[in-house]
Amino acid sequence: MSKHEFEMQEFETRQSRVREAMDKEGLDLILCIAPQSIHWLIGTRAKSFQEFQCLFFTREPGPLTVTMRLAEVLEYTEQSLAEDIRGWGGREPEDPIDVVKAIMEEKGYFKHRIGLEVPYYYLGPYDYIKLKDLLKDCSVKEVPFLIEDLKLAKSPAEIAYIRKASDIADAAFQTGLDTLAEGKTELEVAAEMHRTLMALGSDASASPMNFVSGERIVYPHGFPTERKLQQGDDINIEYSGCYKRYHCTVGRQLCLGKARPRVKEVYKVVREACDLCIAEMKPGVPMVKPHEAAKKVIADAGLDAYRLHTTGYGIGPGYPPSWGENNHLFGDSKYILEPGMVVSIEPPVYINEERVGVRIIDDVLITETGAEILSKTSRDLIEL
Repeated sequence: MSKHEFEMQEFETRQSRVREAMDKEGLDLILCIAPQSIHWLIGTRAKSFQEFQCLFFTREPGPLTVTMRLAEVLEYTEQSLAEDIRGWGGREPEDPIDVVKAIMEEKGYFKHRIGLEVPYYYLGPYDYIKLKDLLKDCSVKEVPFLIEDLKLAKSPAEIAYIRKASDIADAAFQTGLDTLAEGKTELEVAAEMHRTLMALGSDASASPMNFVSGERIVYPHGFPTERKLQQGDDINIEYSGCYKRYHCTVGRQLCLGKARPRVKEVYKVVREACDLCIAEMKPGVPMVKPHEAAKKVIADAGLDAYRLHTTGYGIGPGYPPSWGENNHLFGDSKYILEPGMVVSIEPPVYINEERVGVRIIDDVLITETGAEILSKTSRDLIEL
């Protein structure tokens, strides 16, 4: 996303909500590290997350300072709402934490009550240790999810981008159906699907396409390979449309020919688990409840030991390596469903010893009354 992709009022609302949360937490400053947090607050799709970057987000409104590697300074200048943009490194080696120190000394931030965003990715152990040492005499609180949780319920403008991503993903799946044939490689089919994704406006996805077939069907996250498709192959494809960094994922099960009876049997169980999970999804419902509904279907079929993946998780703006958000459909989830959340539904079954792997993936939008499946692609087992 960039500052040009949303109305200014939307950015102002986001920043105001973060400042309200900071006030409740007793914070004067957040060191924002995650690219999805930085870009949600100030715009820009700059590929600066590969190395250290930091937005100094203050509780008091005013010009915002951000630092990132030198090569991205112009893009931040033209595409973000930050006014004070400091590049580091580039021409010669430079420790970015030294730049953080200089900014904090200049701005008087060492006296502030500081929130440190510690995301799953994007903050390497070296930089984390250096930051902790830099801030050792400050009032510091780690806030890994303060901004993340505020992003979970999407605005109408964000939902429109996610719907666009879903439409692109559906078109790519049709391309895959048109391309799949005996003798084609997984990579050849994936290439045509990627061609459609990009031609229709998709960004590069935060996570690579999963494409498995034949004996590889039990690899939940297998890359497409040079393996040639054969008659009788089970096939599973998972990928995402990504529009202005907003993702919508889809995953479908296919067979080149007639599916094995065991595959059909397991598919029926997984489909029922997905359907009951979605039926439970309404505003105000704890996210553990739909998870338990899906889990029970699979367990009642005697397959719980083969449920090797989460039931689902939030989907939103994302950057490599993940499009996921923190609100998982897990047994210990503390999250409550809200209108505007977008959640992936994908309870799988992988029976390795039988070479049977089944997963159906749909993203649903939580509405005022329930859950809307975004993809229009058939959810049936597809036999070609």
